[in-house]
Amino acid sequence: MTGIKTTGEKKLMFFSGRAHPELAEAVADQLGVGVVPTKAFDFANGEIYVRYQESARGADCFLIQSHTAPINKWIMEQMIMIDALKRASARSITVIVPFYGYARQDKKHRGREPISARLVADLMKTAGADRILTVDLHTDQIQGFFDGPVDHLFALPILADYVGQKVDRQKLTVVSPDAGRVRVADRWCDRLGAPLAIVHKRRDKDVANQVTVHEVVGDVRGRVCVLVDDMIDTGGTICAAADALFAHGAEDVIVTATHGVLSGPAGDRLKNSKVSEFVFTDTLPDPGNLNLDKITVLSIAPTIASAVREVFEDGSVTSLFDEQ
Repeated sequence: MTGIKTTGEKKLMFFSGRAHPELAEAVADQLGVGVVPTKAFDFANGEIYVRYQESARGADCFLIQSHTAPINKWIMEQMIMIDALKRASARSITVIVPFYGYARQDKKHRGREPISARLVADLMKTAGADRILTVDLHTDQIQGFFDGPVDHLFALPILADYVGQKVDRQKLTVVSPDAGRVRVADRWCDRLGAPLAIVHKRRDKDVANQVTVHEVVGDVRGRVCVLVDDMIDTGGTICAAADALFAHGAEDVIVTATHGVLSGPAGDRLKNSKVSEFVFTDTLPDPGNLNLDKITVLSIAPTIASAVREVFEDGSVTSLFDEQ
């Protein structure tokens, strides 16, 4: 299957870095194109070499790379690939970032800290990106860090519809794991017709990934609670939130998150948790590799492919989520 799709005088070409080839192939299949053959390898000192094996001159180029571990390597590879497309005379370069690295560093909490999410956006722009297409940013404000169009996609329809088909909605309560996720949890409530609860937590500012859960706001006793978050990293926050729900009488807890980062102790924490199911999308390649029966991975490829079509055909990406 060729990596080129033409519409009138326009030409779409689809490229992928090496971070998550399975997702790239799935998106390409949805688009009815192939991934453009690319020669990429690491030199002995760790430097990255990239060369495309087809001409990109005059094409609308879409480059997908998810910022998975080792995150710094794949971000650098993406910058090099963008630069190669710019120097190959691409007509436009849309960077698809299913998981945007450094998104949690979106503001200064204390003096002398960086705003790394802004830096990543600046690097993409400097490299030559015209547009960013991403999924469930940690905070909406990151869209303003890039000097150009940003298409912000949402996994909520995929995740919420899956949960809604499995659980008796009369018993369902949507739970935000912290105050920052309430707006997203509210959208879940609207879609599923369920009440909202909130887990109040306090984070230890001097210890990374340390959270103490204090109380649950809302009635969860005898309810099936679905905890909704954008990402799960080490699993400490979400498992502590689930424990708080069970302590307050929840009948069952299902956890959903767009991005399964799952670093360090996450595997053991998820395995030992009383949570009955963890539901992720495949924006990152790790979730399914833990081989836990309680992990379900849903495909984000159809959502990304639909957005790529809208961009290529000068349509409306927003229209894909008008029901939200």
